[in-house]
Amino acid sequence: MRPWFQECRFGRHAGRALLVFLSLLLAGCQTAELTPASLGVANLSDGAAAEIRGHSVLVMDYQSGRILQAENPDALRYPASLSKMMTLYLLFEAVNAGRISPDTPLTVSAEAASQPPSKLGFSPGDTITVRDAAQAIATKSANDVAVVVAENLGGSQDAFAAMMTAKARELGMRNTRFVNASGLPDPRQISTARDLAILARALIARNPQFMPIFSVTQFIYKGRTYHATNKLLGKVAGVDGLKTGYIRDSGFHLVATAMRGGRRIIVVVMGGKTGAARNAEVTALIDQYL
Repeated sequence: MRPWFQECRFGRHAGRALLVFLSLLLAGCQTAELTPASLGVANLSDGAAAEIRGHSVLVMDYQSGRILQAENPDALRYPASLSKMMTLYLLFEAVNAGRISPDTPLTVSAEAASQPPSKLGFSPGDTITVRDAAQAIATKSANDVAVVVAENLGGSQDAFAAMMTAKARELGMRNTRFVNASGLPDPRQISTARDLAILARALIARNPQFMPIFSVTQFIYKGRTYHATNKLLGKVAGVDGLKTGYIRDSGFHLVATAMRGGRRIIVVVMGGKTGAARNAEVTALIDQYL
């Protein structure tokens, strides 16, 4: 289940030395230059906080970007693992730029290995390829793998989080701040339904060859089978991605994309009381607009 890498035309086994050099160089630039002021986070003071389990809904027409329905679209929310959409966006960007290849090994640090579940489970010094890392994040929402990506691309998770926020500004996500790559609890990590719909649309539009990883319902890594956290895959007609999220303070999130009759929409539901309630709400919205 690796069709997205078949279209990537980069050399195998990219040089580790070059990767480390580029990562450290980029990390240095990010830590030196990416301040809240330089990122234009005018409306996000350090004290800005999200509502606990606040409910937001947004339905977007993918082709036009037109908002079809919205409820609290700009209210601050804890994005939880929806943050990993940006982690993957930057990983795909690095592959597209030729800085890494699908077969580049990423090294697991002690910090990455110590992340709480959901995770694959590594020991410090282990490696995972870019190919498998992307699939693990998309399907399993593996926190340890998200940190592996952050450290290998950014030099440190803090530097990578600055890269994430900088990319958010570039994409027009005005009310988002990232402080980690996984979405694990941190009151400073905030976003909105509108911003996450913008990210989802950009992720699809700019990385079409990578999108099949989000439709995988299960994958096997080192003999173990991992099932997708997105339970609408294979059950709701037309659903082919994207990402779930949950922490205690956020409630249950889902950004879903679906296509029927040649028309695609993006549905964002944040703050569901249960996973089942969230899934039912997303399904009803897909049925309503498709």
